[in-house]
Amino acid sequence: MTNCERIELLRELCLAFGPTGCEHRVASLIKDKLEALGYESYLDRVGNLIVHIPCENAPRVMISAHTDEVGFIISEITESGYLKFRVLGGIDPRVLCGKHVTVETKSGDFVAGVIASKAIHHQTAEERKAVTPIKSMYIDIGANKKEDAESVVELGGCATFDSKFVQFGHENAFIKSKAIDDRLGCAEMIYVLEKIKGQSIPLDLWFCFTVREEIGLSGAQTAAQSIRPDYSIVIESTAVADLPDVPENSRVAKLGEGGAISLRDRSTIYDRGFVRMALALAESKGIPAQLKRYVSGGNDAGHIHKSGSGVRALAISAPSRYIHSPACVVSKNDYLSMGELLYTIITNFNEEEIKNA
Repeated sequence: MTNCERIELLRELCLAFGPTGCEHRVASLIKDKLEALGYESYLDRVGNLIVHIPCENAPRVMISAHTDEVGFIISEITESGYLKFRVLGGIDPRVLCGKHVTVETKSGDFVAGVIASKAIHHQTAEERKAVTPIKSMYIDIGANKKEDAESVVELGGCATFDSKFVQFGHENAFIKSKAIDDRLGCAEMIYVLEKIKGQSIPLDLWFCFTVREEIGLSGAQTAAQSIRPDYSIVIESTAVADLPDVPENSRVAKLGEGGAISLRDRSTIYDRGFVRMALALAESKGIPAQLKRYVSGGNDAGHIHKSGSGVRALAISAPSRYIHSPACVVSKNDYLSMGELLYTIITNFNEEEIKNA
């Protein structure tokens, strides 16, 4: 897969509709990609898409990335035809007003909408000083009354941000899109599956495209309980805070310096031996990588590492500005290098080195 093909793969995945609880379209897209590579995959009961490459009497390694993105669920249809909503995942209300969204219809199609609230001209002085709460926002789909809206959408229907996939900056060094968290991780796994096709790797490999990460990691939890891995590699995206006026000791990582390898976050303390092996491989192969320097967030490893008899976990995350927004920004080079690092770890896996580090 060329670099251009990898960018196109990421574009397809990011633009797919897949908020938490509605990941089936993303899973179907990924399944098609895997079948084109000659892999069989299956869906478990909760919707995780899994590829198993068996190897007897070998370390069992679960590699995962989540398919869901942050989004919205319709909670009320007003008499005037507006849609009230709740968020799926952690979204800052300050990024919402005026944003375009895609709303799933009752028939499985989509309609366009826009998130709005009371215009600034009509707000009181106190309202102008405060962040508009989500309960005061609505989605406008162009309906004139409740019956018109109800003929198209339904309570419990989902929506996502509607934004373009854009390459920008000097030599197009950056990528902007919705859903980079964590379609980027899914793209890395597909790339590695292509690279290892036909190779004999002494690992019992389980590639898991998980669901529902944004609201509690339940997809990864059920997959880990079923697979019972010895090791776990989570491919993620992480907020970075590499912005003006943010002190160095509050910055998580830097765009352009490679995938961020975690020592700990809010849900997991990662295996030091695994971390050291990954960093050593990155250095020896000349693959950009960095340590995640600030404790923040969490990911599927939060449940995976404490499943079964315990799992040695590693997380590699793409530094991302403006995460959980319609305009997540990542470095193209970070994206490309993370796939190489994951491939290198799999093909140079050293269990004794991890255990004895």
